[in-house]
Amino acid sequence: MPITPTPKIWMNGELVDWDQAQVHVLTHTLHYGMGVFEGIRAYETDRGPGIFRLTEHIERLFRSAQILMMEIPFTVGEIVEATKETVRSTGLPGCYIRPIAYYGYGEMGLNTLPCSVDVAIACWPWGAYLGDDAVSKGVRMKISSWTRHDHNTMPPASKTTGNYVNSSLAKVEALKAGYDEAIMLNKAGLVSECTGENIFVVRNGRIVTPPLSAGALEGITQSSVTQIANDLGFEVVVGDLARSDLYIAEEMFVCGTAAEVSTVNSVDDRRIPCPGPISSAIAEEYGKAVRGQTDKYRHWVELA
Repeated sequence: MPITPTPKIWMNGELVDWDQAQVHVLTHTLHYGMGVFEGIRAYETDRGPGIFRLTEHIERLFRSAQILMMEIPFTVGEIVEATKETVRSTGLPGCYIRPIAYYGYGEMGLNTLPCSVDVAIACWPWGAYLGDDAVSKGVRMKISSWTRHDHNTMPPASKTTGNYVNSSLAKVEALKAGYDEAIMLNKAGLVSECTGENIFVVRNGRIVTPPLSAGALEGITQSSVTQIANDLGFEVVVGDLARSDLYIAEEMFVCGTAAEVSTVNSVDDRRIPCPGPISSAIAEEYGKAVRGQTDKYRHWVELA
């Protein structure tokens, strides 16, 4: 999606002008893909911009860095406050937020131990990632020919910049074939996740989502949706899914910070009922939760 500039970007402890937020062409992460990042949303609320599950996102950023043996030179609390400061600087009622930690300029080669770590936070306006009618009409999906990388290749538990080559290959393949999104299987042939979203399938009235062992990233939106579904009286279980389980789903939806909750109308041209009552109820409640409109979920929203 196109980027609309905002006034400032936070870099290594200070806000700098958008056009001055630059890195050297020999920045280590640009060459080797060893960086970690998050995607976060701030929504317009009746109390000002509210950042959805901000602290949990920053905690995951630090866990991703730990997996890579990357030492971020700030605390979780400092990055949380820096994120709020950056959101305020935009003057926007809501926005997309991208914190990133990366190895900077000064070293080249595969040994990251002597590398310095830089941190930046940018915010800009962001619409519906899978389209404005992703809930009402649903999205078309295909099983990707690209296999989701496994735990002993590129750790999927770390939201690492280089990991998303895998996702990008699958995404572009799906788009060029006329679909909206790709579903990735692991090397055992079981459903892992989409290119940037977790998957939920309704079978026999139960909601099933693949386990982390299948190669899925532990989603913060996934956790929120699971809680909302349980509170609405729906049973959510973690379990393996084969591609044929998707073809005969009673309902199917995906979720992520960018995609929010989006329903699926077909997989590999097999029609899926859409929008279904379970998916619609969860999407509606999620839309309220992220805007701080539901008391029981108000603690998920941190004001900027």
